[in-house]
Amino acid sequence: MILKSLIVASIASLSIAFIAKPKDANLAQMGTIETHIPQPKNTEVATLAGGCFWKMDASYQQLKGVTKVEVGYAGGTKVNPTYEDVSTRTTGHAETVQVTFDSTIISYHDILEVYWEIHDATVLNQEGNDRGNDYRSAVFYRSESQKQEAETLLASLNKTLKYGRPLVTAIEPFKNFYKAEQYHQNYYNQHPNEPYTQNVVRKKVEHFEQVFKSKLKSRS
Repeated sequence: MILKSLIVASIASLSIAFIAKPKDANLAQMGTIETHIPQPKNTEVATLAGGCFWKMDASYQQLKGVTKVEVGYAGGTKVNPTYEDVSTRTTGHAETVQVTFDSTIISYHDILEVYWEIHDATVLNQEGNDRGNDYRSAVFYRSESQKQEAETLLASLNKTLKYGRPLVTAIEPFKNFYKAEQYHQNYYNQHPNEPYTQNVVRKKVEHFEQVFKSKLKSRS
């Protein structure tokens, strides 16, 4: 059994410079709170929780029209949470990806279709061996149109039982987003040979690449 928490604990304890966490949270490149910052025309942001954020990050990076992906924590009450805080399952936060995209190239509907394809939303507070409310499935909508889009697609997926069982995804208003520690950003590409990456994350990313092949950015 490969547990993500053990992987993270070993990484966080390393003293090498590129992942060492400064004592000052303001220098740690994490804990950045983002609420409702105005976006440029045609730019939209999706904030989504769906199990381990490493595979979400690696998948959304590849989509045409996506301009930025950050992983972090959302939906809870604790200010500037760390990974260790969130792992206690007392903060209310979930592992989350924040996807910035050009809505003239890819729609919010498309973003949601990818979302429900790349994580198991049929089990409450769990995906594989990752268990707890920090791994819950939740869409944090930023506008009434996003709310309606999410509710409509969720209802359709549940009606057809596309994934075999009803989806338990919560649709909640966006409150906050705290960027995770730097070593979590782009994790899949930075740590391709780790057991959890190879045996858990890679399978999900490869499935995504197969299903959404026509929507992927060209590789140079």
